[in-house]
Amino acid sequence: MTTADSAREAVVAACRHLAARGLSPGGSGNVSVRVGDHLLVTPTGSSLSRVRPEDLALVPVAPGPGDDAPTDATPGTGTAVVDGPRPSKELPLHRAVYAARPDARAVVHLHSPAAVAASCLEPAALPPGTATGPLPATTPYQVMRLGELPVAPFALPGSAELAAGVADLAGAAPVLLLANHGSVVAGTHLDAAVDLAEELEAAAQVVLLLHGVPHRRLTPAQVRSLRPR
Repeated sequence: MTTADSAREAVVAACRHLAARGLSPGGSGNVSVRVGDHLLVTPTGSSLSRVRPEDLALVPVAPGPGDDAPTDATPGTGTAVVDGPRPSKELPLHRAVYAARPDARAVVHLHSPAAVAASCLEPAALPPGTATGPLPATTPYQVMRLGELPVAPFALPGSAELAAGVADLAGAAPVLLLANHGSVVAGTHLDAAVDLAEELEAAAQVVLLLHGVPHRRLTPAQVRSLRPR
């Protein structure tokens, strides 16, 4: 089995895992891995629960002229497909993360329910130093693993504007939210990206479960002590 074949099998296994955990409703969500100077990307219009190794598109990491322009009214599909069907329309978003994070080898973008809910919250409602992005800081691992959890401005799915918003944030944050949309996670390997996506969903679920219920939150001093120095 070649390296590319192994990468295809790994992406499919990750997609199945995310779907089984209920993190990719319907046909939502997309996954990519870097293989040399190319990306293996889940295809447009496919469910993560059904994707097969041969369904993955192979495209250059860096777009060529017009490669991220809309094709047949589908943003991000471009023309420089090396192998397989057309990639997800969110290809520009994935490319933006890889460009901002040279260490990234995998990107996971999900519309998982709790993360989507978190992406709709208003961060300004929380006192400074007591939050992870729009989530009030409730657990040490939320702070340590998710970091600052910035929120990219709302933009149409698959658009250049969405990719630009991600590009502005991804270099400093491996985990981020897309306003009123979902999450984007980068990892130094595929399992790391999948794990972070699950941890984000779990942290958002905890916050939602505690909503309206008296509970303890981490203090600003505790949050500072958990941040990298």
